[in-house]
Amino acid sequence: MMVETSILGGRFNNQRIDFKRCVPAFFSTYRTLFTVLWIAAVATIFLWMSTIRDGFFFLRPVSSRPLPRLRPVAFNLTDFGAVGDGVTLNTEAFERAILAISKLRSKGGGQLNVPSGRWLTAPFNLTSHMTLFLDEDAVILGIQDEKYWPLMPPLPSYGYGREHIGPRYGSLIHGQNLRDVVITGHNGTINGQGQTWWKKYRQKLLNHTRGPLVQIMWSRDIVISNITLRDSPFWTLHPYDCKNVTIRNVTILAPVHDAPNTDGIDPDSCEDMLIEDCYISVGDDGIAIKSGWDQYGIAYRQPSKNIRIRNVVLQSMVSAGISIGSEMSGGVSGITVENVVVWNSRRGVRIKTAPGRGGYVQDISYHNLTLDVVRVGIVIKTDYNEHPDEGYDPKAVPVLKDISFTSIHGQGVRVPVRMHGSEEIPVRNVTFRDMSVGITYKKKHIFQCAFVYGRVIGTIFPAPCDNLDRYDEQERLVKRSAAQNATDIDYDF
Repeated sequence: MMVETSILGGRFNNQRIDFKRCVPAFFSTYRTLFTVLWIAAVATIFLWMSTIRDGFFFLRPVSSRPLPRLRPVAFNLTDFGAVGDGVTLNTEAFERAILAISKLRSKGGGQLNVPSGRWLTAPFNLTSHMTLFLDEDAVILGIQDEKYWPLMPPLPSYGYGREHIGPRYGSLIHGQNLRDVVITGHNGTINGQGQTWWKKYRQKLLNHTRGPLVQIMWSRDIVISNITLRDSPFWTLHPYDCKNVTIRNVTILAPVHDAPNTDGIDPDSCEDMLIEDCYISVGDDGIAIKSGWDQYGIAYRQPSKNIRIRNVVLQSMVSAGISIGSEMSGGVSGITVENVVVWNSRRGVRIKTAPGRGGYVQDISYHNLTLDVVRVGIVIKTDYNEHPDEGYDPKAVPVLKDISFTSIHGQGVRVPVRMHGSEEIPVRNVTFRDMSVGITYKKKHIFQCAFVYGRVIGTIFPAPCDNLDRYDEQERLVKRSAAQNATDIDYDF
């Protein structure tokens, strides 16, 4: 018994001794592991914070993330002597870099990287098979002195500089007859420094039409993405007579007041275009689809067609979020606008034209529009009487037809609909379906029509004008309109 007890006690004592030895080793091992993990966590947080642009000043990165190589050959702007101090004029550096890229067409082209810095330049031309890549903190600055801006002939479908007879200023970034061009980046900026231009325009000190910020003409296979465009002297992004253009994830900014004619994107006689995932807040139309002006546009005969606009947020306190016209003499068709928000603006979407324009606006579809604090939501205007000269034909009247509005919602809208057709320019085959817009003025004439023919499917709010036929949700006729030529337009509010 004693032996057994001794043995058991010995075993117990041995186990207790082993336990005492193990505890410090256990905690020592895990303390070391904890220390390693803590150091790793702190290092991870340090690295994470160092990537935050607006973090603590001592954690800001000295250089941006590596630039992707999107072409077989890539150059840096600094390789050509550029200085990004916002003062040195870098036009020659841009031109030398683009000349080098132009020699690489047979090898797939080249990429010009614009690193962080403020790169002052006069206007320059792009070349085919080129990628212009702007780093995160890169800013291309347009020089403000107009003597550096070349003069160009009027656009053939306008016959007029647009603001003055004769030539017009070119764009800051320009291209003609190009193929396969990409302007992209880590959301770098192209800044037109338009303030001087706007002031001179208001003071009538300019003898020629102001130039756009970016203008691409007679070109195809163009991609513009992941950049910011701001403070253009005139229209911001102007694709002219181009095919297969994609504009994606672009921010366009200008003051909403006192920045005249700073349209965001103006597709002009363009075909097969996609505009998506953009934010636009400017001093005129956010997006304005065009196709030439009066007799010049009729003679040029190049419509804008097959254009899709989707997932876009717009603000325009002077004009409209999305416009068609007023220069639409070559015709506009096959336009789809979907998933669009227009906020704090004068107008939501607008079609504007006049006698003398000729052409047509047809096959236009608006789907899922949100209007948030907008003076007039949907506008069709047929007396926008601005002409290049006296040579237009007043009998050349446009055709407006096949226009649909589906899923239109919003709040804070003063006049939800104002469709002002005329006896010579009636608006035909208009359809409204699924519309509910909160209004700020409970007056009778808030759904206004004149010479409008079309239908309402289902119940919409506010109550439609008497010009439209009524159908139920199954698209069965309920009531035929007896007043399609009625005029119920009230511009007092």
